[in-house]
Amino acid sequence: MNAGDGKSTRVALALALIGVGIFGFSSLTNPVESMAQQQSRFMGGNPSVVDSEDVNTLRLLFPAGSRSNWHSHSWGQLLMVEEGGGRTQVRGQSLEIMEPGQPWWTDAGVEHWHGAGLAEDALQMTIYSGTVDWLEPVSDDVYRAAAGR
Repeated sequence: MNAGDGKSTRVALALALIGVGIFGFSSLTNPVESMAQQQSRFMGGNPSVVDSEDVNTLRLLFPAGSRSNWHSHSWGQLLMVEEGGGRTQVRGQSLEIMEPGQPWWTDAGVEHWHGAGLAEDALQMTIYSGTVDWLEPVSDDVYRAAAGR
């Protein structure tokens, strides 16, 4: 072993110790809550996290004037506008205006579309599972129709 090998080993060891120290410090300053700590915020029972790889969540930003094609979901879809204003329609029903915070549920197999407002972007959050059956585009006349109700 020559002197250069010893120096390289000491440098590698020093870097490793610095890395461990940084990780340890960040763990102390940003501790991850235990499940017991999280559950202490609930009364009458302890809810547990049930994750499912089957459930998809997306946040989609629709620019003003844009929309999805007609489509349906094999499980259904929960949709909510977070920001802006949107438009949605179930086939055969009147067009509806989507306001921030309103949940929109579409049952499995129901053909529908959703998108942004005519002159306003829409940030939409969607939750669905299963498959999506994509259909034909939504015409400009359908998209620009007056809202019902």
